Amino acid sequence: MASAPTASAMRRALARARDGKTLDITEATVLLHARDEDLETLSEHASRIRDAGLALAGREGVITYSGSVFIPLTRLCRDRCGYCTFATVPGKLDAPFLSPDEVLEIARKGAAMGCKEALFTLGDRPEDRWKQAREWLDAHGYDDTLSYVRAMAILVLEQTGLLPHLNPGVMGWQDLQRLKPVAASMGMMLETTATRLWSERGGPHYGSPDKDPAVRLRVLEDAGRTSVPFTTGILIGIGENYEERADSLFAIRKVARQYGSIQEVIVQNFRAKPDTKMRATPDADLQELAATIAVARLVLGPKMRIQAPPNLIGSQYDLMLRAGIDDWGGVSPVTPDHVNPERAWPHIDELRRQTEKAGYTLRERLPVYPEYVLAGEPWLDPRIAGHVAALADPKTGLAREDVVVEGRPWQEPDGGWQDQAGTGRTDLHVEVDTTGRTEDRRSDFDSVYGDWKELASQVPTAPQRMDTDIAEALRRAERDPAGLSDEDALALLHADGAELEALASLADGLRRDVNGDDVTFVVTRNINFTNVCYTGCRFCAFAQRRTDADAYTLSLSQVGDRVDQAWEAGATEICMQGGIHPDMPGTAYFDLAAEVKRRQPDIHLHSYSPMEVVNGASRTNLSIRDWLTRAHESGVDSLPGTAAEILDDDVRWVLTKGKLPASSWIEVVSTAHELGIPTTSTMMYGHVDTPAHWVGHIKLIADLQRRALEKTGRRGFTEFVLLPFIHQNAPIYLAGLSRPGPTKRENRAVHALARILLHGLIDNIQCSWVKLGEDTCRDVLNGGVNDLGGTLMEETISRMAGADNGSYKTISELEAMVAPIDRPLVQRTTTYGRPSPDRVAAALASDGVTQAVRRPLPLPIVS
Repeated sequence: MASAPTASAMRRALARARDGKTLDITEATVLLHARDEDLETLSEHASRIRDAGLALAGREGVITYSGSVFIPLTRLCRDRCGYCTFATVPGKLDAPFLSPDEVLEIARKGAAMGCKEALFTLGDRPEDRWKQAREWLDAHGYDDTLSYVRAMAILVLEQTGLLPHLNPGVMGWQDLQRLKPVAASMGMMLETTATRLWSERGGPHYGSPDKDPAVRLRVLEDAGRTSVPFTTGILIGIGENYEERADSLFAIRKVARQYGSIQEVIVQNFRAKPDTKMRATPDADLQELAATIAVARLVLGPKMRIQAPPNLIGSQYDLMLRAGIDDWGGVSPVTPDHVNPERAWPHIDELRRQTEKAGYTLRERLPVYPEYVLAGEPWLDPRIAGHVAALADPKTGLAREDVVVEGRPWQEPDGGWQDQAGTGRTDLHVEVDTTGRTEDRRSDFDSVYGDWKELASQVPTAPQRMDTDIAEALRRAERDPAGLSDEDALALLHADGAELEALASLADGLRRDVNGDDVTFVVTRNINFTNVCYTGCRFCAFAQRRTDADAYTLSLSQVGDRVDQAWEAGATEICMQGGIHPDMPGTAYFDLAAEVKRRQPDIHLHSYSPMEVVNGASRTNLSIRDWLTRAHESGVDSLPGTAAEILDDDVRWVLTKGKLPASSWIEVVSTAHELGIPTTSTMMYGHVDTPAHWVGHIKLIADLQRRALEKTGRRGFTEFVLLPFIHQNAPIYLAGLSRPGPTKRENRAVHALARILLHGLIDNIQCSWVKLGEDTCRDVLNGGVNDLGGTLMEETISRMAGADNGSYKTISELEAMVAPIDRPLVQRTTTYGRPSPDRVAAALASDGVTQAVRRPLPLPIVS
């Protein structure tokens, strides 16, 4: 540990804490040294903040705990932590995993004793290290440990009614999506941000892949993006210094502020255990623990719930309460603390006596904290919300007293979501062009997107223009378009004046060589089957919460009717996407696709973005490959490559709170290509990104196309669609964090660059008339673009964001748009073939748009 601070440094830091000043890491590090009288003073300040937070939450003077049972699902682990006695080797176990009967036996004992929480404790991904774990999972039909966790959580919910709190270690974004429907809450200790304890030989975390602090911080962030109420904490006394300890608290605060998902922070003291590498390491001193709790309270603030495990503090209950805790954590009358088996839990009556002795009231909570219980969506998945409501006091969110804990069915029958469909503003697709939206933002604007102030610090800044000569870059682009360097590509994005005209001319020459002069379009109908969504995309003005005035969900019959209308109007394609509605089971996507094909078997179904695919796979517990196979069998012919935005997570996590990471988008489209399902590719630009991100995104799309060709012998992407950001009603613009979309010069440059960088890989470059308007569409058609997209018939997403170019275009209007550039307009299919004569004739007869969505012509004035 570093040397103790001077007395004057301690006085200054304590004075700032007294006055409620925001502490920096240096001051927090000083206060971690507080002992004796300094600790008493520090604790007074921390207690005052804690008490104010409890009063603000409506729980003045209430200290909580959770009555729980610990379910050690497996004690095998791929990590090798120097202090752990929980993890063991296969030879010391009867079986690698508890059986379902053993899980239920533990859970039933807990329910009989009045417990509400089933705390699943287990090692990280043991199948990656132990063949016995892999063989057991294979023999019992589980793909991985997390699949078994999910199954056992459902079993406990249905058979006992206990609420699962899952601690399965490191999880990815998709893992959290998969487990959220079966858990009231989840958790994972950060432990420390001291990387050296993981990276240096002899450190307590050396040789443990899941203990990399960067990996663990990503889990905390992904939990926030997925809106999972999440428990984390620090472990003190394992070799970290005070500055590293303070840094860990500040790292937790950053995530908590950005996402609002950290429901509690555990401050746990190291206790040495026999038969471990760290058996000779001194235990963390309890005054040191109290100082850390107090600093945690000052750093994390009054709203954070802070816990100290009561079985690790000896008799020092009062010391920890004075330091600022407001929770004792999970306490079990049935099972031991399997991580600290030598330290018995205090009896609840003793815990209550000690709490009341300090002047507080002890109340039982659920594993998910009251704030999240009362908030409901998006924190609680609908499939577990009923289980939580059965045990929660509807006024306080705490556990109901004397409630009978009993099992409940976990999931509604497939198709049950249709009971609520056909409701809301289902005519929004028409009224968006007349009446318009009801409000400029959804009703939970201030909470669903995370903390705007914290987000502002992450907005990328635009790099300065490279010194590369644009004329030289143009010459190199002419010689080898797709092989252009990043530097040359970035230089071309800054072209203006004569250089921009030269860039457009070069791109247009490539377009002419590949596509000729045809300007293609498809007669299609967009169907957005719901706009209810809690993903928290900060650019999206389409998504609504279920109680908003503009919210709606279509029934299957309403979707089918719109398909029939489109077919009658000559459509060859249905483009169907929707919000991530919390009530929709993962099989609903199959039902929707089947309804489209039942109505019109010959229409091409272009449906489900990668985000929807991952959502469907998570909710059905199918792999991406298996879910796509089922979707294809149900009628999906191709996938829209939307939800890409910018395929750089530094940008994505500013632009969206909970959307899938770039790696998941890549996995979905790559798997689709392997299965022979074509997709489009897209890029939404001009928000918080920079031109360098555009270059990286387009080059990544090119690489994915090369991989598809190498692996399957065919192209996976049919086209590349550029989507300029529409800012007017976008939440991130209303919050003052984004720019108001790209400039006209940037639009021209990036469309031209896309043609150049994708030359020989993706033949079709599409512009969006909805977003660009007619004049700019003509400009980019003269600069490398060959496709106008579709007639759309209903375009609600861009119109809700503030685009003013209408929600459909008739064929006549598309012809008028193209006429000034003297190129023929040609109808195509989704995959760029030519429609049958009867489809062309039907489209011409309706002018490509069903009468059901046509705006009425104004009546003539009669004098």
